[in-house]
Amino acid sequence: MLKRFKHNLLIIVILALFASLWGAGETIYEIRVEGTQNISPELVTSAMSMRVGDPLDQESVARSIRNLYRMGVFSDIQIHSEPYRTGINLIVQVVENPAVSSINYQGFKVVKKEKVEELVNLRVGSYWSGNLKSELLNKLQAEYTGKGFGNAKIEVLEQELPGHKIALTLRVDEGGRIVLKQITFIGNDSFEDKELIRRMKTKPKGFLRSGRFDQEKFNGDLTSLTNFYKKNGFIDVNVGPHELQQISDRYHELVITISESNQYHFGKIDIQGNEHFEEDAIMQNFSMHAGDTFDQEKFDSQMAKVYAMYFDEGFIYADIRNNYVRQVDTLNVVLQIVENTRAKIRQIHITGNERTKEKVLRRQLEIAPGDYYRQTQVIRSQQNIYNLGFFEPDIKLDYDRINNNGDIDLQIDVIDKSSGVANGGVGYNSLDKIVGQLSLSQNNLFGNNWSAGLTWDFGGNTQNFEFNFTNPNFYDTDILLGTNLYYTRRSWTSFYYEIYTRGGAVRLGQPVPWVDRTRAFIGYSFYSKKYNITSMNSIMADSTANATLIELDQLGWRYTSAINFSLSRDTRDNIFFPTKGSQITLFSELAGGLLMGDFDYFKQIAQVNWYSEAWKKLTLRSKWRFSYITPYGDSDDAPPDEKFYLGGTGVDGIRGYPDRSVGPVGGGTRAIIFSTELGYPIAGDQIIAVTFFDAGESYNHLRDFNFMNLKKGLGAGIRIRSPFGLIGFDYAYGVDSRTWEPHLQFGTTF
Repeated sequence: MLKRFKHNLLIIVILALFASLWGAGETIYEIRVEGTQNISPELVTSAMSMRVGDPLDQESVARSIRNLYRMGVFSDIQIHSEPYRTGINLIVQVVENPAVSSINYQGFKVVKKEKVEELVNLRVGSYWSGNLKSELLNKLQAEYTGKGFGNAKIEVLEQELPGHKIALTLRVDEGGRIVLKQITFIGNDSFEDKELIRRMKTKPKGFLRSGRFDQEKFNGDLTSLTNFYKKNGFIDVNVGPHELQQISDRYHELVITISESNQYHFGKIDIQGNEHFEEDAIMQNFSMHAGDTFDQEKFDSQMAKVYAMYFDEGFIYADIRNNYVRQVDTLNVVLQIVENTRAKIRQIHITGNERTKEKVLRRQLEIAPGDYYRQTQVIRSQQNIYNLGFFEPDIKLDYDRINNNGDIDLQIDVIDKSSGVANGGVGYNSLDKIVGQLSLSQNNLFGNNWSAGLTWDFGGNTQNFEFNFTNPNFYDTDILLGTNLYYTRRSWTSFYYEIYTRGGAVRLGQPVPWVDRTRAFIGYSFYSKKYNITSMNSIMADSTANATLIELDQLGWRYTSAINFSLSRDTRDNIFFPTKGSQITLFSELAGGLLMGDFDYFKQIAQVNWYSEAWKKLTLRSKWRFSYITPYGDSDDAPPDEKFYLGGTGVDGIRGYPDRSVGPVGGGTRAIIFSTELGYPIAGDQIIAVTFFDAGESYNHLRDFNFMNLKKGLGAGIRIRSPFGLIGFDYAYGVDSRTWEPHLQFGTTF
């Protein structure tokens, strides 16, 4: 021990003596660079941490050498000193790497020249070094192996040129692509080879399989195999190493070694360190029972729920560690929880909203400064902002810690998109045939979230002029104010009459206190109608069903005064392509009576939509719609255009049947519709493919209702979210009519 101490002391003394002889602390009078050829001495001195006039410092010398090596220009750097006056001069001796004068490529077919340049920053004028050469060879070999050419032979030929320059030739013999004849496992005592191969994307050559080996794909297979074993209790499994063994000139065998270790069954969970949550509350996240095969994937997903519990209470700094205690074939888990401080939100910063006023976005926030950070509320705020329709989908959320208490500032960054539309066009639907539209709309007028629009729809059976305006926050309150004025002519050729309508409506809306995402609306409308029969002979063929229409044809303009009330709850995560949540709407309208007017009727509609994730990106969407109308007072029948005509698309649509073709002649007073869709996003929420099944019927008497006699349709379609709104095309088969029917629609039935 004493001997070692003396030895270390001697080294320290020698180093100190060397430092004093070298001139540590003396003033630098001159820095002279020697050995440069293609680089200027001034560039060398500019990269150093020392300047003339500085005192010599050993750390500055070491830092200067590191900086110069980082330039990638030099293969050797030495710094010496010489006495000068009362200080020293520094001599920097460098050996430059040769500069690349030309690069030639030979044999590259599978990997292109552009890819080589992308892999390694090699250009004419670059400084060539042994490190760069090794990096280039390693990356090229990995690239070829990843493409299935693991036998590729790569070399770099170097030709020295005058002026300390070098010409490079990159040559490759790509050989043949590796084709797998078979995959063999070693050590898989618990699962057969074919069971493991089913978990892999890499497959041996077969009748419909190429057997090509792709390293990147195989790396994913190794992860899949590991996860499969861990899902079945082998948490200590080690998949690998693997080896490609050549069978012939063309074929290889892939040999994978597996060390399974023990299979474990779940024992118990011991929770330590929890203060905010009771142990029972945490345990509710776990569903495995003692004796079950330990499922790592399932356990990890349940652990994520525990993290979510803490995040949703503001414990964003919580540290939760699961320690495994192995006992023969039983695995016990000890959860060690360090809750740490609870984060409060100090400020919420919103950026990127150049067209929308900040107050509009702040109204969508479910969380406010001073609140504890809650993950669900932050995510819901993000969804609310996106559902405005004014911003791109990439709404970024971040937070910064601002003090030792763990409090944070929340950052929300949005990207504006256009919210105004002026368009015109023509289209086709099964009812009106050729139709056209000219419209001007703005959904974010003056950046206030006001919507206004002017529309003219025209076609063989339709003329519609409408102006609408909605302010969802009247005088910066939660009250919605909306109004619309309209003039419409609609010809119902299938029922041999046309109707003219002119009037307007006003509505008020208000969130319902204590009921999440729920609004109540009340509205009043006043309008006049005129009914004209276009074919009296056809109408007279069923005078019983059309007695009301014949009477209305003789009376001329008739007036309707109506008040309506609706209750709506919307929990959809994305109004453009919902993947979860629901939408419930209850609508009641009372016309006539004390409100005056020529029609007395009561109308009710109830609709429920459900959205849920079915499998991977598939979303299941279901809808039930019940409708009812009845006359009262001085009216013996409801107006024919207020009754229910099912078929086609729209709110009363049954695809597979022409518009308004389902139900009794003259319309039904009761209706039921069931519809279900499977949606798959082809391009986010911009393009959606759907398959669907619709069923429904309209009646005049409840005794006629029969679930077994509902008209049914099924088919497929596509939805495109365009600047002009949602456009859809469906092709459906009417099960009862045994005919195919195309449907073009604007908007959505869901």
